[in-house]
Amino acid sequence: QVQLVESGGGLVPAGGSLTLSCKVSGRIVSLGTMSWSRQVPGDRRELVAAVAQEGTINTADFVRGRFTISRDTVNKSVRLQMSALEPEDSGVYYCHVKVRQGAALSYRSYWGQGTQVTVSS
Repeated sequence: QVQLVESGGGLVPAGGSLTLSCKVSGRIVSLGTMSWSRQVPGDRRELVAAVAQEGTINTADFVRGRFTISRDTVNKSVRLQMSALEPEDSGVYYCHVKVRQGAALSYRSYWGQGTQVTVSS
């Protein structure tokens, strides 16, 4: 069983900063791409940032250099440091990881339960 536990969400004024963390637990042979996505009610979930196993990072256009994603493969965690937050950044942020377990040759996706980020104007 793989579990993802997210933390760090909350209420912050516009221009403020938050750091989201996601800790992965379970019997894992290999951690693939780790990422953060977000969703607001009525909209589809959208990718915020992703960091691949070898370290390649992809960020959404709306990040504009304000967010930094990092991973700690040894401790099985991923972090999203967010600064210069805007009200439009409000939403539920989800951690997503690709995991290879046991003798499996392919990676399987797991999502966290989400953490609420609210940016007040």
